[in-house]
Amino acid sequence: MNNEWEVVEPGSLEGTQTTRKSLTYWQDVWRRLRQNVMAMTGLVMIVIIALLAIFGPMWTPYSYSDQSLALANIPISYEITHIKDDIYVYVHREYKLFRMEADGTIVEALKETERNTTQSYMMYDIDGVEVKFDYSSARANSSSNVMQDKYDLYVDGVLIDKYDTTKVYNKSYLLGTDSLGRDILTRVLYGARISLTVGLVASLVNLFIGVLYGGIAGYEGGKLDNIMMRIVDIINSVPLLLIVIMLMVIIEPGLKTIIITIGAVYWVGMARLVRGQVLSLKEQEFVLAARALGVSKGKIIVRHLIPNAIGPIVVSMMMAIPSAIFTEAFLSFMGLGISAPEASWGTLASDALGGIRSYPYQLAVPSIAIAVTMFAFNFLGDGLRDALDPRLRK
Repeated sequence: MNNEWEVVEPGSLEGTQTTRKSLTYWQDVWRRLRQNVMAMTGLVMIVIIALLAIFGPMWTPYSYSDQSLALANIPISYEITHIKDDIYVYVHREYKLFRMEADGTIVEALKETERNTTQSYMMYDIDGVEVKFDYSSARANSSSNVMQDKYDLYVDGVLIDKYDTTKVYNKSYLLGTDSLGRDILTRVLYGARISLTVGLVASLVNLFIGVLYGGIAGYEGGKLDNIMMRIVDIINSVPLLLIVIMLMVIIEPGLKTIIITIGAVYWVGMARLVRGQVLSLKEQEFVLAARALGVSKGKIIVRHLIPNAIGPIVVSMMMAIPSAIFTEAFLSFMGLGISAPEASWGTLASDALGGIRSYPYQLAVPSIAIAVTMFAFNFLGDGLRDALDPRLRK
């Protein structure tokens, strides 16, 4: 009988077996999160948005409330006309002239020396150079989308080629100005502070109120659980807009009203989630062991039950942030949120709505900011949901 078994000496296989370093639960979560490209993209975007919100307004030379009516509605890019030597002008669609530098920096809003509304022209003196701005053809060409079709420029009495222009970007106001001449970039960065503050408040309210409330209701059960959940149902049944309007009667519109509104209603979803998790965990052996050892109910909830439900809690907190940001933007857009002159993405969008056809960039900038922030938090939330799921652990 042939013996197909071979005797192996002790220690002869050492170093031939591949072993993997043992990882803790959170180390494994971070490892899987890093493998999710969209989640890491969202995380990087959130960090960039947070840094811009904190430090961005410090780098701009303007305040969110600085106004300059003479420089209202200046776009992100424009076409400038060379007048003479180092003199360039930009003809605004509101039939105003601005002196520019060749790189797109605004020098000043020009003051006319003569205005003739009968013959539809204005005269300007720019460093001794006489410039005539004739807009008498504006009415005949009102249907044209080309601004140059609606005026003529004369330099020292000589008609110049108005179509010989150079497109440059606004170096003075990188994202343009609004209808009151305020820097949109500064206001968007300041609005990011408001939005992230609201999101942070929503997550903290979820953590401290929703988690504890749901944990107590789920652990106690019975009549107390029934009463606590009916309170949640009542709060959940009242429309958010109605709560805001009621608070505005007592408190003036502003960030305080938004924070109180979010604090009053945003924890109910978390409470339901935690209650369901605690109901499934409280009959586990480790909870029975804690009871047998005489551990108090509060410690069982805080030290045993909630940590074991931390995965869904973190995901729910992350998903609540973009929801709160969008709610704040919606309320501000409706005029129920941040008050002027404070800047919020919602108020920026609301202010820009009236001039959407003439100045679409004023609406596009805050809309893009809202969309990018929402995408970033949703990407990260989806990645955390997958990374925290123990069933996907390998």
